[in-house]
Amino acid sequence: MLYVVVCHALLFSACISEAKVKLPEKAVVPAVYAFGDSIVDQGNNNYIATTVKCNFPPYGKDLRDGIPTGRFSNAKTPPDLIAEELGIKGLIPAYLDPNLKDEDLKTGVSFASGGCGYDPLTGSALSILHLSDQLTLFQEYIEKLKSLVGKQEATHILNNSFYMVVAGSNDFLNNYYVTGFRKHQYDINSYIDHVVSWASNFVQELYKLGARRIGVMGLPPLGCVPFQRTLLGGIISRICFDEYNQDAQLANTKFGVAFELLSKTLPQSKLFFIDIYNLVTDFIVNSTKYGFEEVEKGCCGTGTIEVSALCNKYSATCEDDTKYLFWDSFHPTEKGYRILIDHVIKNYMKYLL
Repeated sequence: MLYVVVCHALLFSACISEAKVKLPEKAVVPAVYAFGDSIVDQGNNNYIATTVKCNFPPYGKDLRDGIPTGRFSNAKTPPDLIAEELGIKGLIPAYLDPNLKDEDLKTGVSFASGGCGYDPLTGSALSILHLSDQLTLFQEYIEKLKSLVGKQEATHILNNSFYMVVAGSNDFLNNYYVTGFRKHQYDINSYIDHVVSWASNFVQELYKLGARRIGVMGLPPLGCVPFQRTLLGGIISRICFDEYNQDAQLANTKFGVAFELLSKTLPQSKLFFIDIYNLVTDFIVNSTKYGFEEVEKGCCGTGTIEVSALCNKYSATCEDDTKYLFWDSFHPTEKGYRILIDHVIKNYMKYLL
């Protein structure tokens, strides 16, 4: 069964609450797993040969002792918040973390890699973990889990856990619009079809490996991300770039149709697609009612272009990041994630459990 959810969020990865979730009677969610891009990369890129990293200040300045972990934010990210609200644990670790403990395997890890997309070509020049690589790591993880708890318990954990899939933005922002290679092969309509097909294939592979509760995000208004406002919205006016937003809307429509059809072919699955576009727009336009004073710039540096290596120890940060939706020019603050996450917990998590 497919549940299509609309929430106030920049990214699905960003949706859950501060109040602990009251699970339905007999409902069990033993672990949280994350796949995809930098929104849910808990530090895997720290341990691979890529330039897409954030394991340096000021990233992580509000997490624990302010020690950077490789999370692309000032503190907690969506997998952490989801696990926290489900009462599982406070932080979801990166699978590649050499300090990973056996207990961490039982309650969930992230396989995500900053720079990743559904398109196998996305991020190729950056040496990141593609979704196929993440699936390989997941298979390795499953064998470790079986050795740790036994095959029966491992199957129980895999079937009942929550799987986050957060990708797609890089396919357009860092691939199709920038490199030009896919543009020579496809117009935007046909490229979207291919991205949706790759996403559907990935979800099917997750299902084959035991995933049943799967949450997949839709695309936000891509032209309203601070970096794109800077690049294409005008140096002074920095308006949202409508063409990218229109493409995102078309993609979300096609995602919705594809996952509706896919859900009917996956027995006992709860495929959770979130079309976020319209309410994300409301979130940005009517920011004050959500408690934000700045939604057009990030907290790091000038807030206009700083992301990853450009947001570093030499970058000043805003005085109060709780007033900002964005931490850098692409990724939200923990405050942003917490507010966004509240909507799914309060209104929609019941459909998944």
